[in-house]
Amino acid sequence: MPQVEQSAVGNRLLAALPPDAFGALALALQPVELGLRQTLHEPGQPIQAVHFPEGSVVSLLVPPEDGHAQEIGVIGREGLAGLPVVLGADRTATRAIVQMEGPALRVQAAELRAASKRSAPLRALLLRYAQAFHLLVRQTAACNGHHPAARRLARWLLMLHDRAEGDEFPVMDEFISLMLGPDWAGISVAVGILQRAGVIMYEHDRVTVLDRAGLEAACCECYSTVRQQYEHLLGGFAGK
Repeated sequence: MPQVEQSAVGNRLLAALPPDAFGALALALQPVELGLRQTLHEPGQPIQAVHFPEGSVVSLLVPPEDGHAQEIGVIGREGLAGLPVVLGADRTATRAIVQMEGPALRVQAAELRAASKRSAPLRALLLRYAQAFHLLVRQTAACNGHHPAARRLARWLLMLHDRAEGDEFPVMDEFISLMLGPDWAGISVAVGILQRAGVIMYEHDRVTVLDRAGLEAACCECYSTVRQQYEHLLGGFAGK
């Protein structure tokens, strides 16, 4: 298989690496297409491979306690799915499932560990991403516990917009439920508020962002808090 060229990489973490650090990993990178709802790792099971999205988006879920799983974070071209491997673990309590299909670069967990040992710049960047993602998870938990559904939905759509290819992108009802909860009446109200405000259009499992500035105004401060930290730690990787 030909070696992946850094100039052609769509993942911002990998693209930001110094050439020598990228070279420590390049031979182990395998281009793949991630399919909708594909599971990348399961709770309690060994993480065999780490994925660096290049256009796909991965949802990280905690197992259901009341029959309903909860999304705690999203991962796109700014990061990687399989973060416990970076931190020295071989499994996790979360499930990673593909929310938007698309390309990614896959590396076996053992290869990433070996490359991180060989390259201090690679290890340092991955650890900064781990810190940024930890903040995202923490802020998501706080947001879900304190803010109205419409504001939480606006925050989530902004995160997806950051990671999508354009202003229109797929959003399945089941993923909205994972973020907002199983109250379909509440979900309909939240979607309706944003549609009546003219900031989004939602139909046939697709969202179109009509007014990005308006969507930012409609969300809570959690979005800007996380984005500022991503930019501080990773140099502007948060999205658009």
